Amino acid sequence: MNTIRTIIRSTGYALLFAAATAVQAQSTDRNLAKASPEDVGMSSAGIAAYVEAMHGEVDKGNIAGLVSRIARHGKVVLEDAYGYVDLENKVAMPDDAIFRIKSMSKPVTGVALMILLEEGKFTLDDPVEKFIPEFVGLQVAKEDGPDGQPIVEPQNHKMTMRELMSHSGGLTYGLFSRSQVDSLYVEANMLNVDGTLKGMIDKLAKIPLRQQPGSRWHYSVSVDVQGYVVEVLSGQTFEEFLEERIFAPLSMVDTGFYVGRENAARFSREYSATADGLVSPENDVYIDPVNFFSGGGGLMSTASDYLRFAQMLANGGELDGTRILSTDSVDVMRSNHLPPNTPGMEGYPGNVFGLDFAIVTDPARNGGMSEGSYWWWGIDGTWFWIDPVEDLVVIGMIQNTNLRYTRGTLQQMSKEHTYAAITQSHK
Repeated sequence: MNTIRTIIRSTGYALLFAAATAVQAQSTDRNLAKASPEDVGMSSAGIAAYVEAMHGEVDKGNIAGLVSRIARHGKVVLEDAYGYVDLENKVAMPDDAIFRIKSMSKPVTGVALMILLEEGKFTLDDPVEKFIPEFVGLQVAKEDGPDGQPIVEPQNHKMTMRELMSHSGGLTYGLFSRSQVDSLYVEANMLNVDGTLKGMIDKLAKIPLRQQPGSRWHYSVSVDVQGYVVEVLSGQTFEEFLEERIFAPLSMVDTGFYVGRENAARFSREYSATADGLVSPENDVYIDPVNFFSGGGGLMSTASDYLRFAQMLANGGELDGTRILSTDSVDVMRSNHLPPNTPGMEGYPGNVFGLDFAIVTDPARNGGMSEGSYWWWGIDGTWFWIDPVEDLVVIGMIQNTNLRYTRGTLQQMSKEHTYAAITQSHK
């Protein structure tokens, strides 16, 4: 693991590793057994207030239902399911409801690549084109050009794996920003659910980068590209690799790229807020097997499954005696990898970005999450964070596309009530 330690030192970005290392050194009993809040320095009344607040959002009609998990010191103090998995038919929300976790797929993809990094299959400073020759000679949009085609210039350096894993490689999504390159992504239907990862790569190879590699953080399809790199380096499909190396070892029995007809009854419907209340489109995408294994947003999971994944990270890469990553690799993931002298994470003040999740630098701007907490969320309403100072893992799962509400109100409420329930703080 000397190579991993060198990476930590060379970045100069390590955040609060001492506190987390002390926690990780005692991971044998951090196995998600149930405990009372008082056993882990929290208040039963505080946890009850968390539950009441979340249930209240269902009762107000803001969300159809939710599943919550809170663990501290590796022990579960809250398992809660409330509301409806199917509001129209009044089907109660089961504790093992399956959700579209969307961008919470990204940290899973990052762990998959870090497994291969530990095996010596690549380094963070390798050029991406070493593994994706279709990217050789990619140009960069310099300014708008005629007929919707940007005027281009050469890359000032080849996009690296570190940049790919930190959304600073020059790619975009086509959905969250406006440029001629974004428009070309939309026209190409870049993340076509009926396509394949190789098909996506072929499309990307024909479109210039939106900005120079290393020039800024810009949310993008780069994690889907990472999934393709896993295929190239492992010789397996991305789906096979995740199942063999992460899901099966961690007993994540309900996590994958599709749900299956046998599990359709506990697959939460997706809702949008309208003037007439919550509305759900008729949509059975992800029930049956798919061909596009989206590392950026294609996974389905349960709160319990994702808690096992997150606790593995909180334990320094191990759960129930099964090691997925070394502690050093987890530390690399939760270090800042944004290029120096770049603007930081636009839209996420008080955060920097590691390898496939964000890292808190200013607790006051992040609902009280401790400095060094690492986290992400999904566009359909799911969220999680790991706080290495307070030794917390929190998972919230809903299916609601109202971003202002889910990313703002609901997640903020979750943070406020979680930290208010702590009676023995480590800060």
